Amino acid sequence: MSIIETVKPADIEKKSFEIIDDTLKAQNISVPLYYDASGSIENDKDINALHRNIIYRCIHTTADFDYASTLRFSDGSVNIIHKLIKSGADIITDTNMALTGINKKKLRELGGEFFCFMADEDVANEAKKRDLTRAYVAMEHAADLHKETPDKPMIFAVGNAPTALISLHKLYSEDLFKPDFIIGVPVGFVNVVASKELIMNTDIPYIINEGNKGGSPVAAAIINAVLYSV
Repeated sequence: MSIIETVKPADIEKKSFEIIDDTLKAQNISVPLYYDASGSIENDKDINALHRNIIYRCIHTTADFDYASTLRFSDGSVNIIHKLIKSGADIITDTNMALTGINKKKLRELGGEFFCFMADEDVANEAKKRDLTRAYVAMEHAADLHKETPDKPMIFAVGNAPTALISLHKLYSEDLFKPDFIIGVPVGFVNVVASKELIMNTDIPYIINEGNKGGSPVAAAIINAVLYSV
């Protein structure tokens, strides 16, 4: 039988990260090196620490150590998302669950806002009329929002719907809209892997979990890891 430990509430997360670190070392799993925008190994200690914390926070959220080897970072992506959030970027999610998990107070302190259009009546009506998913149409609405505030960067945190990534890729490929950053971690089986690969074959900066794993909590965890580093 497992033994219950006495851990102060404020120390639970710290203890969890120590367990993650010890487990990875015991299994000889190395967190991948982080590369800067030129393709060289990043020498910035703070950026390397954030890269590590993003991976650890995904493991902490899921209790799944596969994230140490399946998270994919485009060149310079950690530095890019750090600068975007620090400058007050807005966050667009594909689920209200992801939106709920993001530290919105910290985001607003930095000048950022957050949006999820999935429950909007006009999105639902349009999706039904066009026989598309709400997530697909919601991304189009986000692109329209960007036209109103073109100088405000947008980060997309997609944790559930591969059709959201497909919609963003279509907008990008038709030169209608280019996201400033995409966190692509939808979970599931239908079009999940293919939709992630679409984004990884663009020049849009990204953090993507390769394969079928992911989820809204993972998308929120990545955003929070960056927010807590600013």
